[in-house]
Amino acid sequence: MGEQTQFEPGQRAPNDGEYMEVGEDSFHMGINNPQHVVLRKGEKFPETSNHNRKWKKMKQFR
Repeated sequence: MGEQTQFEPGQRAPNDGEYMEVGEDSFHMGINNPQHVVLRKGEKFPETSNHNRKWKKMKQFR
């Protein structure tokens, strides 16, 4: 079983990091000005700007 990659508002962040709002059509159409949040492990995800959107961790290139 894989690691969860998308999170709903109110869920707790599994790891420290920057998360970006994504939508059901974001791969094809993109979201204009998506929200970004920086959370520490265990903090709750805030509400998204649309009920069809979720949070996804941004890739870290280090």
